[in-house]
Amino acid sequence: MRVAMEPASSTPMLEDLLQRDSLKVEMVPEKKGILFLKHVEYKVISQHFILPVSRRYSDFDVFHALLLQRFIYRMVPPLPPKRVLKGVLRHKSKGDFIESRRRGLQRFMTLVLRHPIISGDELLKVFMTANSADVQVKLRETFKRIGDEYITCPMSTIVKRFMPDDIKTQTEANREFICKIVSSFHKLRNITERMSQRSHENSRDLVMFGKDLRALGSEKAQPPQVAEAAPSWKRHRQSIHGLSEEFQVLADMAALQGEKEEDEVVERLNLFLDLLQSYKDLCDRHQSGVLLEHQRALQRRPEPLTELLEQPESRLSQQENAIVTMELRSYFSLFCLHQETQLVFTHLPLSTNILGAFIQSQMQHHKEMGEFWSDLLPKLETIFEGNPVISPPPRSPCRRIIFT
Repeated sequence: MRVAMEPASSTPMLEDLLQRDSLKVEMVPEKKGILFLKHVEYKVISQHFILPVSRRYSDFDVFHALLLQRFIYRMVPPLPPKRVLKGVLRHKSKGDFIESRRRGLQRFMTLVLRHPIISGDELLKVFMTANSADVQVKLRETFKRIGDEYITCPMSTIVKRFMPDDIKTQTEANREFICKIVSSFHKLRNITERMSQRSHENSRDLVMFGKDLRALGSEKAQPPQVAEAAPSWKRHRQSIHGLSEEFQVLADMAALQGEKEEDEVVERLNLFLDLLQSYKDLCDRHQSGVLLEHQRALQRRPEPLTELLEQPESRLSQQENAIVTMELRSYFSLFCLHQETQLVFTHLPLSTNILGAFIQSQMQHHKEMGEFWSDLLPKLETIFEGNPVISPPPRSPCRRIIFT
């Protein structure tokens, strides 16, 4: 059995991929264009390319489309939608959608820069350096000049020697495995997203709680002078009014936790899901495109005796060359898919890092909130003069879990 021999450009280590060029996509505060044709612009900031560039969504769209043509056998990250999908505004505002799209564009560019092959391509260089006015024209001119990866890769015609005999069996098994974990990561992302939303909802509830306490402790809440409890209530009212400020601090802590959950957990899961989605899209292209074209080319192969005498020699030669090229492309596609599969498995340990960030975030938040709530208890004891000291709540019978 032939064992796969990795070429010189083998899959990098995860640490190397994560240390590649860091990038930010920021939204320009003011919209550009004339009154009824205004559009949002994004500033793309990269450490490697130094100078920031301004890009419209349509620039990203053209860049993405050309990457799919140039690297049809590679994982090309998905783009976020251009417009608000039907029914989305029922759950989020237009501003939230624009921010979500900005995050999606940043994930797209991050995965492009982390890819060992695409990150060194000329299309990326043009996108990150060309002037805003003619970036789309230069991108199209560049692709027209260099063509797809099969044409420019020096190994495209010899990759068969680097593949194991059971490459097709391995590819199918890997595809099924990755499709299964995609479903699990989608569920994890949805759960953590709801947790982040609940943190923000908790923040809003604490703000309202504090406002109601402030109203309860205002002078308008002073009972009539004839009431027996009036002197005592005045002291209680002032203390309650003072406690209302503490709930604003609690609300800020809950809002900060929601932002941390979104940035450190949800967004990292989204990045990982974009990577897995690009692998699924690649498998779909391989099955529905490359293999189909190969089958069609084989069907066009002339019969050895009858067609040989009926067709000119030049036409037969062209057909044979087309079939050979299609077969070589098929092997090249399998080889690239094999490399991309290894790249996905290289990223899998990120799931442990994300889980660790999630646990640390929850531990830190609950510790800080617990300490703040505990500090409120002595302040409550000072309100009710002459009453017995408020006893702390009973400890949970559950055994304490210690993270090491």
